[in-house]
Amino acid sequence: MTSTHGLVVALIPAFNEDRFIASVILKAKRYVDEVIVIDDGSSDDTPYLAEITGATLIRQPQNQGKAAALNVGFAIARERNPAAVILIDGDGQQDANDIPHLLKPILAGEADVVVGSRFLDVKSNTPTWRVAGQKALTVATNIASGVELTDSQSGFRAISRQALEKFNFRTRGFSIESEMQFLISQHAMKVAEVAIIVNYDEGPKRNPIKHGLQVLNGILRMIGMNRPLFFFGVPGALLMLAGLVLGYNVVESYRIYSALATGTALIAITLVISGLLSLFTGIILHTIRAYMHD
Repeated sequence: MTSTHGLVVALIPAFNEDRFIASVILKAKRYVDEVIVIDDGSSDDTPYLAEITGATLIRQPQNQGKAAALNVGFAIARERNPAAVILIDGDGQQDANDIPHLLKPILAGEADVVVGSRFLDVKSNTPTWRVAGQKALTVATNIASGVELTDSQSGFRAISRQALEKFNFRTRGFSIESEMQFLISQHAMKVAEVAIIVNYDEGPKRNPIKHGLQVLNGILRMIGMNRPLFFFGVPGALLMLAGLVLGYNVVESYRIYSALATGTALIAITLVISGLLSLFTGIILHTIRAYMHD
């Protein structure tokens, strides 16, 4: 279905998704010209099902993570010179029938990236525990990246040809959506959100707590790389403030009781020195990063 705007390609990173991959591919093919499945070292029938349902299959020799799979997929998509690329997961939770809604702002030239949000629709069937975790990760990513989204962790997205050139991920795991948000900010891309339907009939494949912590760790690493002054400066300032408050209490205690609280004084000095070191580290890394970008 080549649109009047050009070729549309769907990328599906997949790892052991043989229960759902065929239906995802068949639905997606109604709305795109080519479906590319990047099999990330599956040990089940995912590769076989991808091939017999007509997808272009790219096989990774071993499991390397979603980001690594998408880096491969993006490289192949660039060779097609598409007007737009759809990212959709292979676990069947996202409804491929929403693809036209994601494509519309891209093909109209209104956005560089369109994110399918689970939280724009007040009738969302997302479980409460998922909402709490996803909201926490979204707040962290929004603050760190400076880009406001309602669902920073959604893997259902549409990307323009121009944006496709900008995405090359450093992370290897499931913090790829957060890294994408940093890149959106870095390259001043236009981003939009549309409401999507999700299906959570199946339980989570991964431990949600472990998965959330892995994503949070990835977010923190990206903050350190992209906003070192914020990453080191804020904790440094807080440590210095705590040290100064303790130091003030030591001075007041000595003034009133003529007795020096040696232990508290040492803690105060340690906090102030640690805070200064952290703050200076942030300033130095920020300066180096600014110099490299110039």
